[in-house]
This record gives sequence, C-alpha cells and structure tokens, in this order.
Amino acid sequence: MSTTPASALDASHPAIATGRSERLVAFDHMRGFVVALVVLHHATLAYCTFGHINRVNYALSTAPVVDPRRWIGFDLLVRLNDGFFMPLLFLLSGLFVWDGLRRRGARAFLGARMRRLGLPFVIGVLILSPLAYFPAFLQAGGTLGFGSFWIATVTCGPWLSGPPWFIGILLVFDAAAALIFTLAPRLAVPPLVSSLARRPVSGFVLLLACSLLLFLPLLVAVGPTRWFALGPLAIQGSRIGLYAAYFTAGVALGHGGMQAVVQFARAMASQWAAWGLLAAATGAVFMAVAAIARGELFLPPAGALAVVGIAQAAFCAAACFALPALFLRFGGGSLPAWDSLAANSFAIYLLHYPYVTWTQYGLLPVSVDAAVKGALVFTIALAASWASAAFLRRLPMFGRML
Repeated sequence: MSTTPASALDASHPAIATGRSERLVAFDHMRGFVVALVVLHHATLAYCTFGHINRVNYALSTAPVVDPRRWIGFDLLVRLNDGFFMPLLFLLSGLFVWDGLRRRGARAFLGARMRRLGLPFVIGVLILSPLAYFPAFLQAGGTLGFGSFWIATVTCGPWLSGPPWFIGILLVFDAAAALIFTLAPRLAVPPLVSSLARRPVSGFVLLLACSLLLFLPLLVAVGPTRWFALGPLAIQGSRIGLYAAYFTAGVALGHGGMQAVVQFARAMASQWAAWGLLAAATGAVFMAVAAIARGELFLPPAGALAVVGIAQAAFCAAACFALPALFLRFGGGSLPAWDSLAANSFAIYLLHYPYVTWTQYGLLPVSVDAAVKGALVFTIALAASWASAAFLRRLPMFGRML
C-alpha cells in the first residue's frame, strides 16, 4: 500500500493509527492475515473430499497434489475462503491506485507497477509455478525430469500460473486504470460512489448490486470452474466482472484521497459488530445454499447456480466490509509478528506455493489424519515462505521488488 500522512489519521483511536512507515496499520495487518488465509487455502485443498486426480491431464485435477486422506472440514474452509478473499485482495490493491497516478503520472506509475508486479509475475510463472506443479505431474504418472518438464510446460503447455495469476491480472487492472487516468485525469467519481467513504451501508448496497450485475451473468454462462488463459496469464471466467468490481471499488474509495479513506475507517470501526454479524449470517446462508445446491433446490442447473451466486455475492460483500471493520477496531496496534507478516505478505504470496505442493507430495505416504496433514502443510509452508521472504527482502536485488 502507499504511504499515508500521519496527520490525517485519528491518533486517538488505537486501530486507526500509523507507525513509522506512516501506513494505515490495520489495513496492512489485514492484508497479511488474508495472505495467510491464501496459504491455508492452498495447504488444505489436497485433503478436501471433492478432490480427484486427472491422470490424463494433471492440469484438470482439483489441486496439484491430491491426498487419499480427506476431511470434510476442509471442504467448508475452502468454500468459505473462496467466497471472499480474492475480491478483498483486489479491493485493497485498488485503494491507492488513483493517488499513485495523481502523484506520479500514468507513465511513472506503470513503470513502478511493472517493477513491483511485472517482474514478480515473470519470476513466478517461469520458475515458481513450474516448480510447484511438478509434484502434480509426478502424481499423475509423469516420468520426465524437471528440466524436460519445464521445457514442455513453457513450449507446449499446460502452463499453469498458480497464485501469480492474481499478480498478472492486477497488473492488467492497473494498466486499465492508468489508461482511464490518461484519457480523463480529472475524472470525477459519481456522488453515489463517494458514499463508500461517508455512508458504508450505501456503499455496501452499491457494491453488492454492481457485483451481482457483473458476476451472475458470467457465472451462469461459463460455470464456476472454467478458467480463461493467455499463456500463463489466467483468470477464472465467472469472476472477471466480480474482481473488476472490487478493484474499482477500491480505486473509487481512494479517489477521494486519504481523507476519504480515513472517513471510511472511522465509520467502519464504529460499526464492527454489525458488519461482523452480517458477514456471519450471509456466510451461513451461502454455506447452506451451496451444500444443498447439488440437486436439492429443485431448480434447473442455471437457476441453482444463480441462487448460489447470489448467496456468494452477498457473503463476499459482507465479509469485505466486516474484515476491515474488525481490523480497524482491533488490529491497528503495533505487534512485531503482525508487522512482520504484513511487511512480508506480498513475498509470502509469491513464494508459498512450491512449499505447499512439495510438502503435500512428501506427506502422501504418511499415515496420519487429513486434519493433521493440512495443519502440517500450512505451518511448514507459511514458516518457510515467511523466512524466505524476510531473507530475500534484505538482498538489494529483491528488496525493492518484494
């Protein structure tokens, strides 16, 4: 995130405070928490009851590594995480885009984003993702060595990007914002959009309406699992509009400058309990509807998919308001572990996947419960990627990029 003036923040509220880096600490801590959820999500995918291996095309397996031991609790965790955490990351990523464009101009802004996002994306898809998917190739019966597998991946495919897909799509969204800024540098945000800062309830309704409009038609048209890819640049087809809506919501909120963000922070922190209850209620509905949607809603497939999509969109919007509210109320203090997680979160996101898949692959012959395996994979992958991130960020070659 970009820096924010310390004088602009309410120093009387412990959760709306700035540290020496002059950042909105609660948002930084929340970003670190969400990245940890990403690691947890990937760590547990191997142990979900819906997992299966496609031995003809490993890219069509439900996860790079699929363990014979399963636990339905991980199904619930994965579904809940998948319902909100990537839209929230897009919202956070858009928050200071317009401020960066105003301060630097479109060309300098894009140059900085290419260094910050473009180089990690290239490193991710050329090195980290093939390394992460090699265990999937081996489990599906592949016999090539890694060198031959890498050459086949980048020349013939499938070239799966893994987690760096987010970085590539974020760069595309940044480029679109820079183009709009170039064409209309004094673009005014409509008054209704500005209510995101002044009246969070109105902002919630607007965000939900826009996300439903952009999400449901694609969900019904292409289904929930289809991905569109151009080489290693990929995005889940049904969520193109959803991610764009949340990124745009972040840009719109940040369009008003840091004062708008501070207004939003104050309003959200004062309503944390209400947003938390709303997220819990909509989350329960989403989980229930998704659980019974397989043939028990007595609707045609498109209708059942639409019902699940409505429930998911409502939960996603509520969770993306509730989590900031909770962190703004309780997560703004300076804690060394949280500060370190936040500082290293981008690098952890980039680095964690090979640690996840190789740990899962190594645990395949181990006879322990799926819950234990999932916990082990999460602990090892988070610790290893966190340590690697902290080390690499100390090196001049990687420090400014990560």
